[in-house]
Parts: sequence; structure tokens; C-alpha cells
Amino acid sequence: MAMPLPFDRELLQRLPLAEAVLLLTRQVTDADTLNDLFDRHRGAAYEREVSFATLVALIGDALLEHQGSGRQSFQRGREHGELTVSLQAAYQKLARLPLAVSEAFVADSTQRLLPLLPAAPTHALLPASLHALAIVVLDGKVVKGVPKRLRSLRGCCGGVVGGKALAALDLRNRLVLALATHPDGHTNEVTLIPALLTQVRAHARDILWVADAQFGNPQHIAAFTARPGDHVVLRSDGKSQFNVDASRPARAGVDRRGRRYEESWGWLGGPRNRHRCYVRRVSLERPGEPALVLWTDLLDADQYPADDVLEVYLLRWGIEHVFQEITEVFQLQHLIGTTPQGTVFQLALCLWWYNLIQVVRAYVATGAAVAVEQVSSELLFVDVQRQLIALHELVPVARLVSLLPAPLTTVALRQRLEQLLQPLWTERWRKAPRKKRAVPRLRSGRRECASAYRLIQGDRLVNHKLIPT
Repeated sequence: MAMPLPFDRELLQRLPLAEAVLLLTRQVTDADTLNDLFDRHRGAAYEREVSFATLVALIGDALLEHQGSGRQSFQRGREHGELTVSLQAAYQKLARLPLAVSEAFVADSTQRLLPLLPAAPTHALLPASLHALAIVVLDGKVVKGVPKRLRSLRGCCGGVVGGKALAALDLRNRLVLALATHPDGHTNEVTLIPALLTQVRAHARDILWVADAQFGNPQHIAAFTARPGDHVVLRSDGKSQFNVDASRPARAGVDRRGRRYEESWGWLGGPRNRHRCYVRRVSLERPGEPALVLWTDLLDADQYPADDVLEVYLLRWGIEHVFQEITEVFQLQHLIGTTPQGTVFQLALCLWWYNLIQVVRAYVATGAAVAVEQVSSELLFVDVQRQLIALHELVPVARLVSLLPAPLTTVALRQRLEQLLQPLWTERWRKAPRKKRAVPRLRSGRRECASAYRLIQGDRLVNHKLIPT
């Protein structure tokens, strides 16, 4: 007769989602890795009593267990001995965290997650003609709803925004690859393109860059395609001059949704524009809406059908769904920090948790032989959250660490994740059918939001007597 397992070990076996997340977290964001990352990117910042690894753990607990309350997480950390300084010191540490650390946190953690994905997750949406390319979607995200706790922000009428980020999403594996950031939420994200390209290109080749209209001009096409093998699908900015190549006849067709499109070839930009380039224009007619016009340097219409080009651009909405999820599901709407640096770090940490759930989601989908898109990240995260809270409430942290196996190799960890996650499929995690988007209502007035960065800088100038009061 088999001996019964100790309570805590039996509990861990009954919470496979929690064990999988703990194994992934230890593999990717262990304390030594995080503190080394901080040392490499901290600049003039320093750490004394509160290490970067401790801050990541406490903010993560706030998002997972305390509905975004940093105070509750910091108080719990003091009770358990994880935080040895005052709550004010912890908040100050978050407030001063360099943007470079937040950027490196996203990029490095994603690269550590990629080898842990299942071998061949099923994707139903990517066009077949583009499978040889890494499809990367770009979009900007400003952190909104900054609480007015700082003296610099209290007298501001209207909303306050934190930092700005330009994010890169890999459509194939649904992971956010990198962030380029700026403390001023009112800055234009196109200025962050060079920094983001450098980060993504360090780890990927043959990239198809997909982006919206503000990127759709000759200057940005030149930046995206500067490296051989990289290509673009960009929405037209509506301003750039296009000269049709009369020697190449235009073509027309119907996309998979029954809408008519036309495609033509020519030069984008005037004769004096040093970024002038030869592109293919795909124009889609949309009843009741303006035509959708795309530029692409995928010139071969037989190899890359216009329908696939249009479809991959429509998939650009995937990054908007990411931003919606991290705001509503991962508690980005409950900001812990009020400085631009603090808001950007919380954005980075929410993206890390989003990425981790995508890995769990891929294993669940593979085990159930369903497309990844059919598994709801939100509903899956609800159960992950429930299991982690149950485990943390019933098992002390020191004992929990001893229950996990010794650090595993990448191959061994993938095998363990398969054992834990692939048999777990439940219909509760199936994503509901997509509803038709309602036409947004036009607001009578535009709500103005101030930039926390500009308010803080202005307050510093006044209080240091650098400008007249």
C-alpha cells in the first residue's frame, strides 16, 4: 500500500497550473538573473536594501493577489521578511527605476521564454504565404490613469498619463519581444523606432514589420527594410506621393471576405525624397468606410497574394488586444507607481505576465489539439491566479521552494510542462466567438491629459528657482 504524500506535496500535485507557473518563473526570472540584469542596465541607479529581484516579486504579488495594491503587497512582504525597509522606501525604489532596466527586463525574459514554447503550437490565422517570415507588429502604448499622489500632480485638472512605450509583438507565438520607452507620455512613438529595431533585430531575422498609418511613409519604410531580408506591410499615411509604374499593369480581385481590392506598383515619395522607394500598393474597398491603402515591398503578387497582405495587416489588431488584456486582466489600470519610471516598469511587468500566460496557453492548446487562438488568455489566467493564491496561503514560501525540483534543463522543463499542462483542457477556457465591433460614438469634446513627466519636470524647475515663479 502506497504511503500518503505529505499535505503540502499533495496540494502541489493538485494545482498543476500553479506548479507550471512557478517553474517558468524560477527558470526565467530567478533572483541572480534579475539582479545581474539590473547591474548591467542601472546606469547611475543603485540598490541597497531593496534588490531588483525583491521589487519584481512584490509588484508581481500586488498584481496577482492584491488587485494591484502595492501597499498590501509591501505590507505582506514586511510581515514575511521579504521587505526589510519602510513602505516609503519601496515606493521610492519603484519611482527611480531606470527605463533601461524595464526595457531589458521585457527583452531578456522573452528570450528566455521562447525556447520553452512547445515545439509546434497550432495557429489558425497566419497566412500560409508568410510562414517563412517572422511577423512583428508595432504599436505605441501610453500608460494612462496615473494617480495624483505626487505634489507635482495634485493641482492638475483632468487626467495624467505616465510613460510612453513602443512595443513589438511576434504574431507567430503571441509574445511581446521588446519595448522602447520614453518618460514623456506625449512623445511621438515614431521617435522610438531606432531603439526598438535594434532590440528586435538582435534576436530575429527575416522580419515582416506590420504597423499603422503613422509609420507608413518612405522614411520609415527605409528604416524597416535597411537590413536585407526584412520587409514591411504598412498602412498609408495619406500624405506621401505615389507615382504609378505605367509599365506594370494594375490587378484587381476579391479578398476572403468578399470585398474588392486593387493592387498597383510604383514609387513612393517624390523625386527629391532621398528615401524614395519602389512599392506595391494594395487598396481595399470598404463599404461605408474610407478605402484601406497599404504599402508593401513584397512585390511578387503571385508569391504573396494581396489577400494575405490584407489579412496580415488585419491581424495587427492582435497588439491592441494585448494592451487591452494587460490593462483589464493584469491590473495595469491600478497603477502602483506615479512617476513615469514606475508606470513603465508596471507596464513591463504586466507584459511579462502576459507572455508567461501565452506559454501556458500554448501547452494547453497543443494538448487539446486546438488552435491557440481558441484558448482564452483571460479565463486561463483566472484559474492560474486562483491556484497560486491557494498555494501561497497554505504553504510557506520556504517550504514551497523546497517542494519544487532542482533547476531543470530546457528540454527537461518542456517535458515537465507537457506533463502538467497538456492534459488540463476544459471547455471553460474556450474563447467566446468574436462579436462584431460596434461603431464607436464620437465624443462631443476631447479630454485633455497632462504628462506626468512634464508636470514633474516643471515642478522641479520652479522649486529649484531655475525659472521665475
